[in-house]
Amino acid sequence: MRSPAFFAALRHRNFRLFLIGQFVSLCGTWIQTVASGWLVLHLTNSAFQVGLVTTLGTLPILLFTLYGGVVADRVNKHRLVLILQCLMVCEALTLGTLIVLDRITVHWVMGLAVFYGTLAAFEVPTRQSLIAEIVDRDDLMNAIALGSSAFNAARVVGPAIAGVLISTLGLAACFFANAASYLAVIYGLLVMRVDRRPPVQHRSALEAMREGFAYVFGNGGRGRSSSSSRRSRCSASPSFP
Repeated sequence: MRSPAFFAALRHRNFRLFLIGQFVSLCGTWIQTVASGWLVLHLTNSAFQVGLVTTLGTLPILLFTLYGGVVADRVNKHRLVLILQCLMVCEALTLGTLIVLDRITVHWVMGLAVFYGTLAAFEVPTRQSLIAEIVDRDDLMNAIALGSSAFNAARVVGPAIAGVLISTLGLAACFFANAASYLAVIYGLLVMRVDRRPPVQHRSALEAMREGFAYVFGNGGRGRSSSSSRRSRCSASPSFP
């Protein structure tokens, strides 16, 4: 019997592992997001500093995500996502440890926010383009929709958990919880069986980025691009959060 259309992508083992791990990890990310704002407010009592830390964390994503998509086309996506997830664990553990040792300062928070944002600029497009390698083409849009649903569900669950942790166990617990949440993704990636695909070849990274900008500004919808260009745009232009 065929699965209902809404859950069609779940028939792929790799995608089931991917989706479960991502949901757990996204909950952890939202836990840390809430805790980071509360931490900066506690350290500085300044709304401006809270906004500044948020800006520092998102600025690398704004600046480097397009290039991150170009890189994703040239490397083993599965391996790169695994490496970046491990580095994100280190970032969360560092914040939690600094809080426990009472060595945390707003400058540490700012620096680690930039570090995390830089990792995310490469992890997000690589992770999203990895979906095309773990589901069939016919189920790709369904997989993207399910991933988007998981993201939005985590936006509700994560902050609720953060509130409970902050009120009962303290701020450090939020960062350790986020670090633990990455283990679900890492485990899923390790047990996946992903067929290696040859990387997309381009004349230069600049040319690939130019193709991405052309797609953003409407030139990509005219059906004149090559199949390699379409694959490049899939990586450079995130499909869901």
